[in-house]
Formats: sequence, structure tokens, C-alpha cells
Amino acid sequence: MPHIHPNDPLHGLTLEAILRDLVERMGWNELGRIIEVRCFNIDPSLKSSLAFLRKTPWARKKVEELYLSLHEGES
Repeated sequence: MPHIHPNDPLHGLTLEAILRDLVERMGWNELGRIIEVRCFNIDPSLKSSLAFLRKTPWARKKVEELYLSLHEGES
């Protein structure tokens, strides 16, 4: 994980890197259970999920919050 920026813990991370990490850690099924959006639950793909998250701020925020909660305490 990149060095944590004091004002933005996601500094230097792309949405794609965040999503790849979440899918690798928990898989699409678990991700879709935690964040109930169609792109995670029905024929999920990185491409469709990134497109959805880029245009849906509330869903992107949930993904970023989940990522941060899983990486809490890591440096």
C-alpha cells in the first residue's frame, strides 16, 4: 500500500487498484453481499463495475470506505 497521506488515506490509489484489491481479498460474491449493487451481483466484471462506480458517487464512497476499513492499521 502506498504511504498514507495525512489528509487523504487514498492518495495515490486508483479506483481500479482499490476494486482489484477488494475482489482479490473477498471475491465478487462477498463484495456484492456487502455493497448491494447490480454490477457486483449480476455478471460482475472489473470494466462494468469501474464504469458504474465512476458515475455513481455514493457507490464509490462505499467501496472506498470498505477498502479503508480492511486496511485500517496497515502502513
